[in-house]
Amino acid sequence: VSRTTLYRHFRSKADVLAAADVEPDPGTRARVLAAAAGLVGRDGLAALSMDELATVAGVSRASVYRLFPGKPALFAGLIEAYSPFEPVIAVLDRLGDRPPDEVLPEVARVAARVSAPRIGLLRSVLLEITSGSPEAVSGAMGPMQSLLAALGGYVTRQMAGGHIRPMHPLLAIQMLIGPVVFHLLTRSMAERLTRLDLTIDEAVEQLAAV
Repeated sequence: VSRTTLYRHFRSKADVLAAADVEPDPGTRARVLAAAAGLVGRDGLAALSMDELATVAGVSRASVYRLFPGKPALFAGLIEAYSPFEPVIAVLDRLGDRPPDEVLPEVARVAARVSAPRIGLLRSVLLEITSGSPEAVSGAMGPMQSLLAALGGYVTRQMAGGHIRPMHPLLAIQMLIGPVVFHLLTRSMAERLTRLDLTIDEAVEQLAAV
């Protein structure tokens, strides 16, 4: 067919691949997310170039768009792959009938263990979300709703049973996760300023106990 006819039906290579139902190989997603983590950490989500992302990941631009149709989907993928959201939900699925003095420290420990090696990415993700970037907020909405449903449901049940002081469930979640995140973000500076003789697990357990 003519080039004009082709472009009338398919505006890009991504459209052709989507119509043909061609899937990227399984390792492509991991490479794209690893490259995206570095680029978002360096420049932020708004400045991210999907062309540069494809180049750094060593994949075609069409493969990137096949996996992640836009920046919100890419940001959601980063959160799902590198944040502690899914590991925390797994803890709640496994221990959801146990008391808070057993469950909440484990939630905090898992969140810290997943986040600590990726503190730069965690900082970037938090900055993107708190800055109100529409693409970041849109991408984070699904993963955050899943986390809030799981953790909020647990603390609500524990409040109803008299095991946790009653308060808005969102505030309870912020009181648990907020200090852990702040500790991770400031730990390096704290170690320079004062004698911090606690491991991350020990510090997190004390914060969770409060």
